[in-house]
Amino acid sequence: MSEEILINITPMESRVAVVENGVLQEVHVERTQRRGIVGNIYKGKVVRVLPGMQAAFVDIGLARAAFIHAADITAREGMTGEGISGLVHEGQALVVQVTKDPIGSKGARLTTNLSIPSRYLVYMPSSSHIGVSLKIEEESERERLKQAVSECLLSEGLEEKGGFIIRTATEGADMSAIMVDIRYLHRLWEQVREQMKVCAAPTVIYEELSLPLRTLRDLAAEHTEKVRIDSRETLQKAQQFVGELMPEIADRVEHYPGERPIFDLYGIEDEIQKALERRVPLKSGGHVVIDPTEAMTTIDVNTGAFVGHRNLEETVFKTNLEAALTIARQLRLRNVGGIIIIDFIDMEDEEHRRQVLRTLERQLERDYAKTNIIGITELGLVQMTRKRTRESLAQVLCEPCSTCQGRGQVRTAESICYEIFREILREARAFQADGYMVLASQSVVDRLLDEESGNVADLESFIGHPIRFQVESMYSQEQYDVVLL
Repeated sequence: MSEEILINITPMESRVAVVENGVLQEVHVERTQRRGIVGNIYKGKVVRVLPGMQAAFVDIGLARAAFIHAADITAREGMTGEGISGLVHEGQALVVQVTKDPIGSKGARLTTNLSIPSRYLVYMPSSSHIGVSLKIEEESERERLKQAVSECLLSEGLEEKGGFIIRTATEGADMSAIMVDIRYLHRLWEQVREQMKVCAAPTVIYEELSLPLRTLRDLAAEHTEKVRIDSRETLQKAQQFVGELMPEIADRVEHYPGERPIFDLYGIEDEIQKALERRVPLKSGGHVVIDPTEAMTTIDVNTGAFVGHRNLEETVFKTNLEAALTIARQLRLRNVGGIIIIDFIDMEDEEHRRQVLRTLERQLERDYAKTNIIGITELGLVQMTRKRTRESLAQVLCEPCSTCQGRGQVRTAESICYEIFREILREARAFQADGYMVLASQSVVDRLLDEESGNVADLESFIGHPIRFQVESMYSQEQYDVVLL
């Protein structure tokens, strides 16, 4: 597999694209004025305790108070431990870390179980456990890595100063690389501890890395052939970061000096536009429809033209296989999270169903986010979840349509005409007027003067007053006003 990471920097935003075998797989966007805060550590102040929800709201200096559940609070000396009221109280200073960005109307999600990631390890100050990523499957390698971390900690005298999670990228790493990470994390934690002692609440104690550096830490891997950056300033920061923590990929980080924008060169801009569309075409002639809702995301697979009974099962099977590949890619590309329901085309062959599900599972193994396929319901729907800590691509780049208010539909011109008729009748009963002026969009006025002209004449006769019409070019199809003359 050939993988390249492209980093596009402007004063307003940073964007990252992960391209595998020439195909865009992931895109991440961070606006300068609206950076994500997942991973940031704050000294906050408890502003409200909710015993009924076993939760509390904490002021960390954002526009909205953040939310913390009792299960995410580490019990310490002096706490009674009897529910949320025994763990925190209003006005209390609390050191917390953001686990989920504010999304929509929801505030940030917090925990007191602090963790700081580096290239190979995640340091957990309040733990003493050494864990290994489940994606490292070989038992001998898991044991080797745990032993290596233990020996490094012993040699540094840090064996009783916190726990670690060994990340997936650590597979195959030697002790010297692991030691670099341990020393880096220990220095960083000492700085955080000092800030915790002296700063007042609410304030930020530790900020997560910027998107370009976070990308190098979390996404750059042994199979990454190139990391191309179109900003010399960001390149220098990246080279310094890589030189300290990831020297093995230092020769792969390079500057892109081209006149043509780097995303245009790779066709990324077009792919981003397609990722915002509801319908995704398949090469087989079928298509996938992706519908995010408040509670979950539903995905429907449809075949193309009917090919007859003899080849129908084979056509359905091939369409579903292609859809499984496409769906896994689209989930990464769009950064879809939460509950996901997939409605593949019905297959009679049990082996076909098994192969489609296995194809989906294999493709999701390459996803950096945690995914879990729960199974197939009695209705033949695939249930799965995907953990997401940041906003989806659509949430970053889009907002609800001002015309349809996010419904995805607008009422027809015919419906608006009849609504206007009802409004005129209400006005005629309530007020004395010499006539009525209807202000509406072009499509509605055209219909009133054409298809509905007979109904308009009947209404004028019924109320005994004339009705006039005026086009308002700035009005959407659903907007109108009835003015008394």
